[in-house]
Amino acid sequence: MKQFTITSNDANQRLDKFLKKLLPHAPLSFIYKLNRKNNVKVDRKRKDNEYIIQEGESIELFIKDEEYEILTKVQKPLLHKRDDDRLNPQDIVYEDNDLLIVNKNPGVIVHPGDFKTTNLSLIAQVQDYLGDKLHSLTFKPSLIHRIDKDTSGIVMIAKNKPTLDVMLSALQSGKIEKIYLAICLGTPPETRGIIRKKLRRLEHAERENKVVIDDENGQTAITHYRVLQIGIHGKYSLIECILETGRMHQIRVHLASLGCPILGDNTYGDKQENAFTKRMYGIGRQLLHASCISFLHPSKKTPETYTAKLKEDMEKLLEK
Repeated sequence: MKQFTITSNDANQRLDKFLKKLLPHAPLSFIYKLNRKNNVKVDRKRKDNEYIIQEGESIELFIKDEEYEILTKVQKPLLHKRDDDRLNPQDIVYEDNDLLIVNKNPGVIVHPGDFKTTNLSLIAQVQDYLGDKLHSLTFKPSLIHRIDKDTSGIVMIAKNKPTLDVMLSALQSGKIEKIYLAICLGTPPETRGIIRKKLRRLEHAERENKVVIDDENGQTAITHYRVLQIGIHGKYSLIECILETGRMHQIRVHLASLGCPILGDNTYGDKQENAFTKRMYGIGRQLLHASCISFLHPSKKTPETYTAKLKEDMEKLLEK
């Protein structure tokens, strides 16, 4: 028999959902059978699968040790032996018991599910970095928000379930401000402004544009921008963008619609110019960086702002 005490990380979920996470290799039919045959008890009482478990409750699981080992065996994410595959401590912007804020490198996907690949992901780096420091039956460090593979900069990870719930709610209600920096071809007609152009995602698009401007059938998308620097190498500009909404590829599509595509963006940008900057400056990705994030701390209840320095490719282009 296995016995567990429910913590805040595992509370407020259905009993069958908890058991499925606890026993990841068990089919749902097995879990339902366990409960049906009174092999699962909550505070020594049988509960329906739909029961919402609470913090402090005791879960008893009547299962053989060898069966439990097989059903709970989880393969940890494998990282290559190279040091640069692991999370670089210098890329940690902030960390406490609730949050981990990372300055993500370009070329790293945030989660393997985004691309259905076995390539290195930020969440695998985070789990490797944290190791066994976090103790939870069913919760793993989770992304609060995401950025594109080739976008660098700030990504926030929740270390516990209450933090994830609070921060996701703040994100959905627009209480987290994110500021991006982009190096673009050309200069907008105005030094600052608001782009209000609805965006529609093309579900089956692959290599072509995945998002298009569609003022009739698209979703509301609002980007505030400010030109910070012009005349970079005679033709590029540095533009600050603040998202009022968070649509897929929003900044990339909106800036391109002003005639100022982001350098290195081969989906929405100028392919000829991108080929030139790759030859001249070694630019191999879209020059978009999640620079700054502001929010109310989930447990301290204090306003916080964190900034991530530019990655080397953008920094060097601005210096030349």
